[in-house]
Amino acid sequence: MAIRDRGKLKWLPAHFMPEHRTFLREMQRDQLRKAKPLIDEYELEDFERRICEAMEFNQRVVISKWTDGFIIQETGRVHYLDPIRKEIRMVSEDRTAFRIEFADITDVKIQE
Repeated sequence: MAIRDRGKLKWLPAHFMPEHRTFLREMQRDQLRKAKPLIDEYELEDFERRICEAMEFNQRVVISKWTDGFIIQETGRVHYLDPIRKEIRMVSEDRTAFRIEFADITDVKIQE
């Protein structure tokens, strides 16, 4: 004889507290986080070469950056490399400017 269970329906009354729902969302988000990838100096040199090439020829670049456990991709054109602040200043396709720190970069791809 098979067990007839209401499944998730029996737990629905436990979700009436907003604190409980926010805690569950935070817990799910924490499970999706990834550790910051380690990048060796050869990869860094390759990233720098690609960024300089993209800035020289005004090419679109997709830069993957690590932010708080997640990898986010930013697309745009490299406007300026700031060696003092150690960041890249970029302009997106909709003409908004943003900055990416060198330490957060995980991958650089040039789009044709």
